[in-house]
Amino acid sequence: MAQGGCKCSRCGAALEVEIPQGVNVERNPELKDKIKDGSLFLRECPYCGTVNLVRGEMLYHDPEAKLMVWLLPEGAVDEGRIRAVESQLEPLEGYILRRVADEGSLIEKVNIFDAGLDDRVMELCKYITRMELGEKGEELGTEPMRFFRMDGADGILTLVYPKDGKMHGAEIGFNVYEDCRGILQRNPEVTAAPGFAIIDESWVHTFFR
Repeated sequence: MAQGGCKCSRCGAALEVEIPQGVNVERNPELKDKIKDGSLFLRECPYCGTVNLVRGEMLYHDPEAKLMVWLLPEGAVDEGRIRAVESQLEPLEGYILRRVADEGSLIEKVNIFDAGLDDRVMELCKYITRMELGEKGEELGTEPMRFFRMDGADGILTLVYPKDGKMHGAEIGFNVYEDCRGILQRNPEVTAAPGFAIIDESWVHTFFR
């Protein structure tokens, strides 16, 4: 744990908080649920009761899934440090390494891999879904669309996105995911960069227009 602080978004009070900079869900399985429901990143102000989002760096590690997701806010990005960490992890075979800039993206990555899905395929699914909704006159804006859940094996995939101050959902069949997986298999150049790769909407836009 690392001691940190933030200011209450309502009353401005200084809040002392402890932020786990490293989470190994094999050693601390209880933290996985707190990450998935977002509660690990929330703190209530003892003075006014406002619930605040605590921002910070975190390395999420799931040894069983061979997954590491590095939550590294944009202001904390140091390319030299990133390369140094990556060089230390080179002996790890078969690991998936990802880098995200916000808590919502970390939660999404955990949900995607927990469902046994590929985040590269999911980004293409979201890209196609966004286009189809746009063709139907549904204006989504620039806020990211995120994977929320999959209902059952080979089931319905639920994507969520904000609009007019509310969260909306879009459901797609697993056949859409399989079609997108086939597209990536036929286009091997559409892949993740080595190391802690950033796989998001900007990534998919570099390959598909």
